[in-house]
Amino acid sequence: MIRVYEVRVVDEDGSQLGVMRTADALQLAQERGLDLVEVAPLANPPVSRLLDFGQYKYELTKREKEAKRKQRSVTFKEVRLKPKIGIGDFDTKVRRAIEFLEEGDRVKISVQFRGRELTHPQIGRDLLDKFAEQIKEHGVVERPPLLEGKSMHISVASTHKPKVHEPTPSATAKAHARPADGAIATIDAPQEAKNEAPPAPPARPRPEPDNGAASTGV
Repeated sequence: MIRVYEVRVVDEDGSQLGVMRTADALQLAQERGLDLVEVAPLANPPVSRLLDFGQYKYELTKREKEAKRKQRSVTFKEVRLKPKIGIGDFDTKVRRAIEFLEEGDRVKISVQFRGRELTHPQIGRDLLDKFAEQIKEHGVVERPPLLEGKSMHISVASTHKPKVHEPTPSATAKAHARPADGAIATIDAPQEAKNEAPPAPPARPRPEPDNGAASTGV
């Protein structure tokens, strides 16, 4: 409920109707079959708008759902290397990092040292510099290589926009599919029942032997 004495009124088309008494604004809204909604309560005087509140809430909820559906949070992925990594494995790691960056994610590339490998940190630094050169078209290195404990790493920020994964039409159609009018929905039997052999037909009665004829067992 609007408790102030007067408000600045905007009509349903966005046109300014000026400042008027709240009671007059409410009467105008009723005459047009609309609601008077306060949209800027901190203004002086507060701003109210003539609109269909039910339709307004529906459109607002629809926009929020659409924005939430398209929203994608950026995640932090990690690619681990070894000082003695082979060329093939190195190229595979590079391709994997590029995939992460193309999705819009940040990537941490780390080199794990073992034993005496810690005495040659320059090997890890060179490896990270080479890696950064391979992915420079897809990301920007946020910090130079730094040795922390038994690992050395760099962080790379993506230069791509986060991708939005839209549901496929086939999946959407399956999710909303319903039996047609007059059709009968069937439910598959459990797998165990499908694998069971069908019951044997009942034994047919043997014909009675003719009078005077001898019956023989089979």
